[in-house]
Amino acid sequence: MSECYEYVPHWLLRQRVRDIPSGVEGVLMAVINENVSDTGVERWMELAYIRNASGREFATAVTNIEPATDQPLTAVSRRDQRSA
Repeated sequence: MSECYEYVPHWLLRQRVRDIPSGVEGVLMAVINENVSDTGVERWMELAYIRNASGREFATAVTNIEPATDQPLTAVSRRDQRSA
């Protein structure tokens, strides 16, 4: 496999995400366009690198991630709920 890759900006970087197939949640650390072929023919994929609660990172296709909807409330959203 070639060592060719490039970092890709993503709107969910450094936010909590969920890997849809496994259901595992963590923080999206990077999205990398990477050559995943082990043959002479290049095959490029955008991979999402997620750090789970144990600190271990794993990779999944970027199309397999979604925002984690059950995120804890921020101070601003808690304040807004009290004033409602």
